[in-house]
Amino acid sequence: MLSIDHLSMEFASRPVLDDISFLINRKERIALVGKNGAGKTTLLRLIAGEYQPTAGRISKETDMTIGYLPQVMLFQDDRTLRDEVMTVFSGEDEARFIAEMDRTVIGLGFERKDFDRPCSEFSGGWRMRIELAKILLRHPDLLLLDEPTNHLDIESIQWLEDFLKTSPSAVLMVSHDRAFIDNVCNRTIEITLGRIYDYNVNYSRFVELRKERHEQQVRAYQNQQKMIQDTEEFIERFRYKATKAVQVQSRIKQLEKLERLEVDLEDTSRLNLRFPPAPRSGDFPLIVEELRKDFGEHNVFHDVTFTIRRGEKVAFVGKNGEGKTTLVKCIMGQLDYLGTLKIGHNVKIGYFAQNQAALLDENLTVFETIDYVAVGDIRTKIRDILGAFMFGGEASEKKVKVLSGGERSRLAMIRLLLEPCNLLILDEPTNHLDMPSKDVLKAALKDFNGTLICVSHDRDFLDGLVTKVYEFGGGRVKEHLGGIYDFLRTKKMSSLQELERKPTANSQQPTAAPTGAVDYAAQKAAAAEKRKKEKQIAEVEATIAALEQEQADMENLLALPENQTQDNFHKYETIKHQIEQQLYVWELLNED
Repeated sequence: MLSIDHLSMEFASRPVLDDISFLINRKERIALVGKNGAGKTTLLRLIAGEYQPTAGRISKETDMTIGYLPQVMLFQDDRTLRDEVMTVFSGEDEARFIAEMDRTVIGLGFERKDFDRPCSEFSGGWRMRIELAKILLRHPDLLLLDEPTNHLDIESIQWLEDFLKTSPSAVLMVSHDRAFIDNVCNRTIEITLGRIYDYNVNYSRFVELRKERHEQQVRAYQNQQKMIQDTEEFIERFRYKATKAVQVQSRIKQLEKLERLEVDLEDTSRLNLRFPPAPRSGDFPLIVEELRKDFGEHNVFHDVTFTIRRGEKVAFVGKNGEGKTTLVKCIMGQLDYLGTLKIGHNVKIGYFAQNQAALLDENLTVFETIDYVAVGDIRTKIRDILGAFMFGGEASEKKVKVLSGGERSRLAMIRLLLEPCNLLILDEPTNHLDMPSKDVLKAALKDFNGTLICVSHDRDFLDGLVTKVYEFGGGRVKEHLGGIYDFLRTKKMSSLQELERKPTANSQQPTAAPTGAVDYAAQKAAAAEKRKKEKQIAEVEATIAALEQEQADMENLLALPENQTQDNFHKYETIKHQIEQQLYVWELLNED
C-alpha cells in the first residue's frame, strides 16, 4: 500500500533518519516507538507530506488516502460541533452517515447537547477530539496518529481502541500509552540512532526481543571498542619503527575502512528512585462528607462522601469535565465548596497540577531546578535521576526558558519527586512522559509509603499501583474497590447491560441543554475573561507565525555549507525551542 525506500532526513545538516526502508500493508496496525527526539513525529510528517525527505522516496498506491492527527493544531472555525464534523460528508452521504457521526462523536466523549455548541467554546483537548472524529469518519486508507490518547479519558480510549481494532484502515501511531498500543497494534517499529528495527509483534513482545537485541549490540560494540583500542595502541607503539612500518600502515587502513558500530548505551530505565522520608500523617489524611461544587447554575458534583486512609493509593477516573480536577482543587484550597473536607493531622501535600510546568523558574538551569530541592543522599544521584528522565549530559545545563512543554512537565515531575510529603496528588502526571520515564515514576510511587491520589487515564500506569478507584460521572462520585482493571471489567459489564435495555421512543433524540436564570454579573465577568484569553491567544498565534517564518529563513540559510556555523546552529535551535514554548503557552490559554 505504501513503501518507504532508503529515506533520509536532516535538519540543519543534523541527521534524524538515516537510509530507512519499510512497507505498510493494508489493515496493518503499527506502533512507532523510540525515545523523545528519535524522529517519530518527523517520520509521520514525512508520510503525511508535510516534510520533504533529504533523500529517498515515499511511494503510495494511486488514490490512496491518508488521515493525519498531529499532537498540536491551530483551530479557527466557529462552526457548531455538528456542522464541523459534517464537513467530511457531502450530498447523499450526509443523510446516510448521520448515525455514524453520532456514534463516533459520542464515543469520543461528547454529549448530544454539545452538538449545537460552537467549536470555539471547546478547549484545545476537546477540539483535538473533533479533529479525530473527522479523520475517523473519512475512513482513510492509512491513519497517522501522533499521541491520540493524550486528551482522552479512559472510556474514550477504550472506544477508540475498539474502533481501531475493527477499522479497515491501516494505522501507524505514536503513543506512550503502553496498554493502548499493546491492545491495538500487531507490529512495532523502533527508531533509534536514525535507524529502524521492525518487529512483527505487539509492544510487550517487542520489549522482550529488543532487550535481547540490545544485549547483543552492546557485546558487539564492546568487542569492537576493545579491538579499536588494541589496534590504536599497536599503531602508537610501533609508529616510528621501520621494521613495523608495513604492519602499522595495514592497521591504519584497517581502522579507516572499519564500519563503526553505534549502540544506545544509555539505559537508566531501571534506576531505583525513592521518595525521601516524610513525617507520619494521621490515620485519615482526607475525609470528605456531603461535598458539593457548583459553577453558577451548573452543578459539577454533589453529595460526595468518602474517606482515604493513610497509605492508600487511589485513582480518580471518569470523563473529562466530570469534576476530577475540580475536586483536587477543592482539596488544595484553590476553590470554595459546600460540605465538609478535612485534611488529616500532620498531612504534607505534594501536588502535581496539569499546569505545574508553567510554575518553574525560567532563569534556572535544569540541574539548578533539581539541586535547589534535593536533600540528603539523593543529592549524589541528581545526574542519574535527570538521565532517567531524558535530561542527561548537556541537557542538564539547559535553561528552563528554552525547554519545550513536554520537557518542562518532566522537570516539574522530578522536582516533585524530591520534595518530602506524605500525601501525593498527581493530576495527569504521565501525559508528557515516555515509557521508560513512566516506569521510573511508577516504581517510585509503588514504593512510596505515603498516601496517593492519582488522576489519570493511563490504564497501564494505574495497573498494580492503585487499590481503589473513584469514578466521577453524572454529578456523583462512586467508590470501586480493587485495581483499575477490576473497575474496567465492572464497567464493561455495566455497558453491556445498558446496551441490552430496550431503547425508549425518545432515546435517539438530542437532549435539551438545562435552562435557568444565569447570574448576569457572573456571565459578564466570564465573557470579559474569555475576550481577554482570546486576545492573548491571537497574540501568541502571531508570535508563533513570526517565529516559524524565522525558522524557515534559518533553514534556507543553513542549506548553504558556508552558513553552517556554530552560531547559526545555536540560533536555529533557540528559535525552535521558542516555538515549542509558545505552542505550550497557546495550549494552556486554549484549555483555560
